[in-house]
Parts: sequence; structure tokens; C-alpha cells
Amino acid sequence: MAASSSLSAKRRVAIFGGTHGNELSGVLLVKHWLKYGEEIARPGVEVRPFITNPKAVEKCVRYIDTDLNRVFDNQGLSTDPSGEVPYEIVQAQKVNSLFGPKGSKDAYDVIFDLHNTTANMGVTVILENSTDDFTIQMCKYIQTSMAPVPCSVLLIERPGVKYATARSIAKHPMGIEVGPQPQGVIRADILHKMRTVVNYALDFIQHFNEGTDFPPCSIEVYRALEKIDYPRNDRGDLDAIIHPSLQDQDWKPLNPGDPMFITMNGDVIAYEGEGTVFPTFVNEAAYYEKNQAFAKTERVTLTAQSIRCSSI
Repeated sequence: MAASSSLSAKRRVAIFGGTHGNELSGVLLVKHWLKYGEEIARPGVEVRPFITNPKAVEKCVRYIDTDLNRVFDNQGLSTDPSGEVPYEIVQAQKVNSLFGPKGSKDAYDVIFDLHNTTANMGVTVILENSTDDFTIQMCKYIQTSMAPVPCSVLLIERPGVKYATARSIAKHPMGIEVGPQPQGVIRADILHKMRTVVNYALDFIQHFNEGTDFPPCSIEVYRALEKIDYPRNDRGDLDAIIHPSLQDQDWKPLNPGDPMFITMNGDVIAYEGEGTVFPTFVNEAAYYEKNQAFAKTERVTLTAQSIRCSSI
């Protein structure tokens, strides 16, 4: 008989928009749901939409002083806010007090953090834990419900790394990344896909809370390996750009010898790795400052035990 997990009901859910203030699908959806919450209401569940970085949203920029989605760690959350500290550090502590504290029994059960990417990633959900049966089962439910629209799963878990994302406050964090969409721009098709994912995820939570048994499952995910920077000259300026054959090819195989970058003189720089990888966040606009041209991933399978609610 397959092992199963008996889990408590998920009663508190947050939906973050505007963690990056120029990623407008989440901003518009959260603002809409703050006024008209019937769409995201589910019986027995507190669903709280929240604008995570209001000053950045007001200015339609990614952040004011520092990336809010990188400071939910011990250092950021324990910094004395009374001194000269970045705005996002103070905001992270406020968010943590409202939805955490991170790592405590009082933290929200689930946080969906809504993001847009300029890369051609389509609908992507982001996991931080490869052994969380609840979120793996939720991914399976979303993928099945979204079909035939693809829904990729990016696993960012790495040994020894503790994540400092805004959603990492929750017991079960999930990022929802939908693109391609330029920064500061809204596209109806992208917003619709994000809206659909959120509603399927909330449906899953409702079904779970109401006693639906979810049998063992497996999902194919893309596990993050490493970040690849652009070739640069001695001054740190770009020496080459994404090759046309790689542009917009998120989640497609990149094989040894395939073109990766091209210089202004037309010289091609090929991928020289030992095996096939699957690039994502290809040419993401927000990652130029982070010295990242794309992220290498490998395709792996995650499995989850059957789950059922223990507190109906």
C-alpha cells in the first residue's frame, strides 16, 4: 500500500502582487481582488490579496532601493529598521509580521507570489521544496486543469540554500511566473493565464479542505542548476548577446555545440557543457543587473505521496 500524508486544512492563503512593482499582471489582479474578492473567495479559507511593494508599484519600477524578493532572510528580517536601511528591508519586516513570522506555526499556510517575466516562459509555477507533497500535488492539479495550455514547473531548491523570497514566509510557498510580458506593460492574454492559474490553485485548496483524496502522483520539473552570464569585456560591458537560435527557446533543449551567444562581429559562442540542459529566463530584462543571461536547468521527476485533509 502506498504511503500517504494526512495534512491539516489550509485556512490562510495570501496572494502577493507587486513584489516587483513593474510586473503588472499581479499588480492589476491584486488591486481588482481587493475591491472584488468574490472570485477568489473559497469556503472556510481566508484569501488575502496584498500589494507587497506599494512604493515600487506607485513608481512602476522593480524596486526602490533593493530587490524585495531577495531580502526575506535572517539578516534582512532582523535588521534594525530605525536606522538608514533600504526601504525594502523595512517593507519585508512589515510583510513578515503580517503573514509570518517566517518559519513559525503562525505563518500563512500558502502564499502565491505573482510575477511576470520578459522571457518566453509561458505559464510557470516555481517550487522551493522537492519534498512538499502538498505543493507537488497542487502543481499536478494545476497542470491537469490547464491542459492543453502548458504549465512548466521550475524547482529552485539547491542543497544548503535557504530562500529569501517573499513567498518563503509561508508553510507552502509557490511562485507564479507568466510571460512573455515587457516590464511596465499589461497584456490581456498573459493576465488571463495568471488569473486562471490562481483560481485553479484555490480550487485545489478547497477540494483538499473538503476531503478530496489526492492519489500518489509524479510531475516533470525543471531543476535549476546554475546561472549563465553574458560574455563581458574587461570593463564588465556585454561582449556578446543571446544568439537568435536560443532567443525565446525557454524550456527547449540546449545541446553541446548549439549556438548560445553572438558577438557584434558575428562570432558565435557555442554551449560547451557535457550534456543537454534546458534554459529558462532567457534574456530576462530584470536579470541584466544580476549578471544572468539565462538559467540552466535539468529535467527531473518529482513524486508525491497521496494526501488527504486530517481536519475536515
